Amino acid sequence: MVERFGRARSFGAALLALALLTGAACGPAKTPTGGAPSAQGGQASAGDAKTLTGAGATFPAVLYSKWFNEYDKAAGVQVNYQSIGSGGGIKSISDQTVDFGASDAPLTDEQLKDAKGGALLHIPMTLGSVVVTYNLPGFSDALKLTADTLTAIYLGEITKWNDPKLVADNPGLASVNQNIVTVHRSDGSGTTAIFTDYLSTVSPAWKQRVGSSTSVNWPVGVGGKGNEGVAGEVKQNQYAIGYVELIYAIQNKLGVALLKNKAGKFVEPSVASTTAAAAGVVTTIPDDLRVSIVDAAGEDAYPIAGFTYQLVYQNMTDRAKAQALAKLLWWETHQGQQYCADLGYAPLPEGIVQKAEAKIKAITAGGQPAFAAS
Repeated sequence: MVERFGRARSFGAALLALALLTGAACGPAKTPTGGAPSAQGGQASAGDAKTLTGAGATFPAVLYSKWFNEYDKAAGVQVNYQSIGSGGGIKSISDQTVDFGASDAPLTDEQLKDAKGGALLHIPMTLGSVVVTYNLPGFSDALKLTADTLTAIYLGEITKWNDPKLVADNPGLASVNQNIVTVHRSDGSGTTAIFTDYLSTVSPAWKQRVGSSTSVNWPVGVGGKGNEGVAGEVKQNQYAIGYVELIYAIQNKLGVALLKNKAGKFVEPSVASTTAAAAGVVTTIPDDLRVSIVDAAGEDAYPIAGFTYQLVYQNMTDRAKAQALAKLLWWETHQGQQYCADLGYAPLPEGIVQKAEAKIKAITAGGQPAFAAS
């Protein structure tokens, strides 16, 4: 158990080291040709709102907490964010009860059509890994899972830790004659959307029987609310397995599985392997920035990764809030990126930042741009 806890801490240390090594890459982005919004990262203008509200994904909540604290100090704008899950974030922005929603799952065409305030924009914030975390007393090795074994566990086809299919990659499990307790999200979740998107991509059986969404009918298992709820269930239940964003496994000192990627290599989740998963997306991402990067090609790519988005209306009626929101979004996608790596998130690739800039500049209030380029 001590060795497993030490391994979880080593992930955190590795992330901190990578943050220092790649500081230039994940620091503030250079101001692009064409100008930046006024008061970029500085004090809000007199006409800007001083408070903003948001709700949604728990996946990036640790990063958002850091961001909003730093932004309040830098710009004097307080951001009140409720970490209620991507499903709640989509509903909140669709019903216009918040200034921005947050989701790890891109909205479907139907969800976009149902939004009450008109056209919704997807602004990518960061990249993260959905990791498979576990509580295995007495097992000190790194758990290795393939697409087949992971899918079989969540379909209820593999029910024991000493199943021969698991032992083939993990000889140390031969003596662990214990039932597997599977844990999943009980709420509508972008983390679930990424996880089930992966399972649907690698398993025709999963795609046909369960599918992918922010909420699915799980064949087996117990539910936990939010990433923190799933991490808590895994921590409290011996021989449990679940899926969470990387930082939640680190904070709870839980084991993190190595997953076999498309190239046939067992890869650990990290900032580097998450970045590798997004490497091929910059030139192929659709104009609306809705994209899946699960089961990505590349030897170093971690297979369960995704963007997390903030959802904002392109045309807002409250100019003071539109101006404040546009500046917040710009800060997050530029200066805010310096805080990503040491919290377990991958900074946005430069090409994605540039595409996000275009979306932010498209935000209007009363038909006028929400901010003027300086």
